[in-house]
Formats: sequence, structure tokens, C-alpha cells
Amino acid sequence: MQNWYQIIPKNTGLSSYIWIIFCLLPFFFIFRSSSVIEIIFGIFMIILFFLAYRLSFISHNRMVYVWVSIEMAISIILTLLFGYIYFALFLAFFIGNIQKLSGFLTLYIVHLVTTVGAITLLFFMQNEALFPQLPFIIICLIGVILLPFTMYYRIKREKLEDQLEDANEKISQLMVIEERERIARDLHDTLGQKLSLIGLKSDLAGKLMDKNPTAAQNEIQDIRQTARTALKEVREMVSNMRGSKLQDELIRVQQILEAAEIEFSTEGNPDLKNTPLLVENVLSMCLKEAVTNVVKHSQASSCHIFINQSPNEVLLQISDDGVGVSDKVHTVEGHGLQGMRERLEFVNGNLEIISSNGTKLTIRVPNVIQQPKQEGMA
Repeated sequence: MQNWYQIIPKNTGLSSYIWIIFCLLPFFFIFRSSSVIEIIFGIFMIILFFLAYRLSFISHNRMVYVWVSIEMAISIILTLLFGYIYFALFLAFFIGNIQKLSGFLTLYIVHLVTTVGAITLLFFMQNEALFPQLPFIIICLIGVILLPFTMYYRIKREKLEDQLEDANEKISQLMVIEERERIARDLHDTLGQKLSLIGLKSDLAGKLMDKNPTAAQNEIQDIRQTARTALKEVREMVSNMRGSKLQDELIRVQQILEAAEIEFSTEGNPDLKNTPLLVENVLSMCLKEAVTNVVKHSQASSCHIFINQSPNEVLLQISDDGVGVSDKVHTVEGHGLQGMRERLEFVNGNLEIISSNGTKLTIRVPNVIQQPKQEGMA
């Protein structure tokens, strides 16, 4: 549903001030008449036109065609009685908003024929009076011919672009799900069998501990060797996974921000020292997601990235001067921040959000990943 001020057509190539003039001009044409009755009738027709015009925007059924028909009739009446033809431009704009092809073509042809007919008849009725505004009448006719198609294809293109963006997001989500499933399969194939073997040998070693200590010692040795083999395979698998260095990701996000005409600045050294590849990969993904949010949602003109590595932690801050984020948690999490939190939790990191004169995301990850304490250990 459109707002009340959107009764003035937008994105038509004409300034809103020109449309405001078109709204006020009919009163000038009406007050030129000497008859009070004609003035009252003309004002009533203008009010009725804008009322029907507004109702045509908020209607979603066949009543749209009823309101457009009333608007066409009023436009013809005002054209013949007062010489005011510019309501035809309002109608041309609205017809372009109708995306049903049959309805669009029907209204377009009817509107074009009635407008041309009314202007032709007006020339026979008031030939000399119309010559001063002949250039404006020609411009109006051009608008009646071209404006509906311009609006029709522009709206269709915007819908296709939205559908393409939704499709790309779904593809990205499917790729993430597929990658997670692949990692799960690799982990299962790599660790599943060996962990089962370690469990069986542990049970066997426990049973042999009192009966045959030598055999139990051999089983424990096998457990140690199996664990080392599994650890080696996991390391090889992780090293083969596609990782992203923070320094390389910083170059990519700079290109994204510059393409979006957002001023980019950075502070700190992105070349992290003695940081595990997993941690740096998580930081790179969070940086990419944060910058994507800046481009899509912030309406910012500048973005600043701060990187600092201390002995205890890695600090990454992304700040912008945009509109900020909503205080509602579900809205915030809806901008991809929930995924960032989940990634950071995997490396014992955390995310803080400050929304004041823009948005600042602060990401902290400890330099040493602390392993969770096992149950039963002191």
C-alpha cells in the first residue's frame, strides 16, 4: 500500500515540483471561468478525481478498473469544459503500474484514444485559446504514449531484480548447507571408524588390565597410534579446506565498498601472526558478512575497519555512519549476525553491536582457543 504523498508519481523522469504544478493548475483553469456554478463544479471534479486516483492505488481487485474509468471520465470533462488536459499524465502513470498485460493494454488503448479524441474535439471548440499551450499539449500527448510503457517495464525489471536477489540468497544458503553436509561426511568417514575402534580397544584394555597386563599395554599402544592417525587425518582435512586469510579478504571488501561508492578506511595490520587458519578464516567470513550488511542495509557513506592483535586476543571492528540497526533482536539477527555469532562461538569469540550515529561491530577472538573442560575433570 502506498503512502498518501505517493499520489504524486515518482520515477517518471519529471520532478515532483512539476507534478505539484499539475495538481494546482486545474484550479487556475477553473477560476478563469466567470460562472460560479462552473467553478464549484470544477472544484468538485478535481476532488473527485484525486479521491478516485487514491482509491485506485489501494484497490486490489476489479474495482481498480472502475476507479480508472471514473478518472478518465473526469479528465475528459475537465478537458472539454476548462481546457485542462494534464490529468491524462496522472492516468498514464497509474496505468503503467498495472502488471496484468491484458488490463494494461486495454486501459492504455482506451486512455490514449479518449485523450486524443478529447484534445481533437477541444481544438474545434476552442481553437484560438489552445494555441498558447500547444507545446505543453504535445508534451502531454507524448507522456500519454510513452509513460505507461516506461513505468510498466521499469516495475517488471525491479520485480525481476528482486527475484534474482532472492534466488541468489537461496543459492548461497544451499551452498552453505551442502558444505556443512560435506564436512559432516568427511568427519564421519575420518573419525567415526577410528573412534569406534578406540572405544572397543579401551574396553578390551580395561578387561585385560588385571588378567594380562602385557596384552592390555599392547592395546593401549594401539589406541595411542590410532588416535595419532585420526588426528593426522583431521589436520590434513582441515588444511585442505578452503580458507581465507584476513589480509586477502580485506582487499575484497575494499573493492566491494568502492563499487558501492562507500568511502573505505582501515587501521591496523591485517597480517596476523601465529593465528590458527581456522580462527583467521572465521574472522574473514565475519568481516565479509559485516561489510555485506553495510552495503545492503546501512545506507552509509563511509566504513572504517580496525584490526588489532594483542598477546591475548584479536580485535576486529567494523563501523559505519549509516542508519544503524533496529533494537529488536530478531531484526538484528536477521541481517546475518546470527551466523556470525555461531561462527565466533566455535572459536570462543564474541560479537558486540553498538548502534549510535551508525553501527559498530566489535569482534573479539582469543589468540589461544580454549578447549572445553571434560566432565569429571577437576
